[in-house]
Amino acid sequence: MESRKAKHLAFRNLRTPPRFAGAFEKINMKLQNLIHIVIGILCIGLLPGTQAGVPAPDGNYSGGKTAKSDNALFSLTTDSWNAAPSSAAEFAASDSVQVHETRADPQETLQFPTTSEITTPVEPFTPAPPTRCSFMASWNNVAGATGYLLDVSTSASFSDYIDGYHDLDVGNVTGQVVTGLTSGTTYYYRVRPYTAVGPDRYSEAMTATTVPTTGLIIHLTFDSSITGNPNAAAIEAMISRAISIYESLFLDPVTIQIRFRYATTAPNGTPLPQGVLAQSLTARYTAPWDLHINNLRADAKTSNDNLANASLPGSALSANIIVASANARAVGGNAPPDMFANGTIGPGGPYDGIVTLNSAAPFQFARPTSAGQFDAQRSTEHEIDEVMGLGSRLGHNGNDLRPQDVFSWSSPGVRNLTSSGTRYFSINSGSTNIVSFNQNPSGDFGDWLSTACPQVHPYVQNAFGCMGQSSDVTATSPEGINLDVIGYDLVSPTGPPVVTTNPATLIASFSATLDGSLDPHGLTTTFHFKYGRTTSYGLTTAPHTQTGNTTRNVSANISSLTASTTYHFRIVASNADGTSMGSDRTFTTLTMTGPPVVTTNPATNVTASAATLHGSLDPHGLSTTVHFQYGRTTSYGHTTAMQSQSGNTYRNIAANITGLAAHTAYHFRIIATNSGGMRTGSDRTFTTP
Repeated sequence: MESRKAKHLAFRNLRTPPRFAGAFEKINMKLQNLIHIVIGILCIGLLPGTQAGVPAPDGNYSGGKTAKSDNALFSLTTDSWNAAPSSAAEFAASDSVQVHETRADPQETLQFPTTSEITTPVEPFTPAPPTRCSFMASWNNVAGATGYLLDVSTSASFSDYIDGYHDLDVGNVTGQVVTGLTSGTTYYYRVRPYTAVGPDRYSEAMTATTVPTTGLIIHLTFDSSITGNPNAAAIEAMISRAISIYESLFLDPVTIQIRFRYATTAPNGTPLPQGVLAQSLTARYTAPWDLHINNLRADAKTSNDNLANASLPGSALSANIIVASANARAVGGNAPPDMFANGTIGPGGPYDGIVTLNSAAPFQFARPTSAGQFDAQRSTEHEIDEVMGLGSRLGHNGNDLRPQDVFSWSSPGVRNLTSSGTRYFSINSGSTNIVSFNQNPSGDFGDWLSTACPQVHPYVQNAFGCMGQSSDVTATSPEGINLDVIGYDLVSPTGPPVVTTNPATLIASFSATLDGSLDPHGLTTTFHFKYGRTTSYGLTTAPHTQTGNTTRNVSANISSLTASTTYHFRIVASNADGTSMGSDRTFTTLTMTGPPVVTTNPATNVTASAATLHGSLDPHGLSTTVHFQYGRTTSYGHTTAMQSQSGNTYRNIAANITGLAAHTAYHFRIIATNSGGMRTGSDRTFTTP
């Protein structure tokens, strides 16, 4: 069987030499488009073992050019490779990359005054829905385990394994994103917990199915700054959740290669400036104006495209257009990835871009986003937008426009390609202002105008981010429309529902909460869960109705279960276009009685001198006392009053605290005790304003 690497090399050899210059004939374009489709379906990119185990370190690239931006963050090496376009060239590789930074609102920047990495508590996470070439394996925590070994196979008997996923040591986490897979395929996975004395027995086999539809693929690679982080599962789940949004929105048969990092430095080791939430580096290509505009016209597939193309100018606004490598491929161009892990560019570079979340910023990886923390997914989506091709030439050297600049207006019929006056995004010659562009030189001119925090419209692409606010790219958001008209293709607004069965939560002796995710896909959709002691199920929850075009978490509480019993369950959803069923999952109810079960939840009502601490508790059938510890360090030093609880169900526990100091970080956790033992929740933090 031909290896994936061999297939990749075979594809690259089809290009017309030299690598970045030369005529691009119609028959070659058809052949390459066909191969792009095959690549999209098979998710051919990097080998899965490369990203899932220990990624290649951020090292030096000997040869080629180093990533260069207009603010001199990077500089050119003395070596060079021929990136100059010829008169017959289609897309020519640029000798620099686009550097973009998402910034915090200036007032919010005061909340993280240093550039040192902050220690964040380990967050609970909800597994992300599968994508076309990945899924998130997740499992229940095993008491006493110090780590887990992961197996992934296409065989229920595990007669063979996915490359890189046999006894993969994922550390002491309860989730791992598995990538480099084939679309529409069911995978089986299992884990073995281990301790200092060795591995334990295998868990039951669990299943996940990658999304079967064709369309955009974002192949993610996790840097060791993520895989080695205690919050790896939460960070990976957040990034995968963001990617699932893009893959559900766009049908282009192209694969985008992005490396993700969580660090205080750029890939070459340069410290990120204070106030920067995230940074992206994007590989760029240069296309003659007429070539790219003609490609854009030929790519029109949506009503947005038709409107936007009618507003294109009759003559060139610049000699060339600077296009992101992924964007160039979306309109049929020959623009392979050419970025290395340290930000250098040159032949053989495997990435279209690198996204770095600043680990000095107070990020939250799960939603809803708490006050005093930034939404990590919003910043991640912002930088993915940049790698896909959003951005302006304003604020950078040169006169060549970016695709987004073609749709920049100051009033109906009047374009504005300057950083002064009114400037907004419109696809109908300026008649409709979809969103205003940022004109503040402290932010990126390709981003949206940002109002003071909290923002009325906290769009993903706003130039400045606010704490406690989140948003996503959608088909009707300014970001979704912009990506559509610069060359990507939005999917049909309706279709069968998209569902994922997520791990059960709040598992007690006689009850549990079944969880899943659902995208109604633009149609009125009903969903329910099937559950029972076997995969025949036999029991169902009450049906509920959802509408819209976004993925949301759904759940159902079940009771009258038997203690110490394993149950199977899955989500089922139906609309006018069809019925979709999630994969089977299992959970095991608790014993009749035992130690309490506790979780520390985010604090609320945080003021300069007070806050409300929250947690959840299952007394586990015994009379239980519960309280919170809190203080400026993990030594705490303060406790709330004792509360008494009994029963076998989960309930919310809250305690108000006062006498706090302003502008101060506090730690807290929940503690509960009964005759079965004492249990302590994980540490959480909040910062007073």
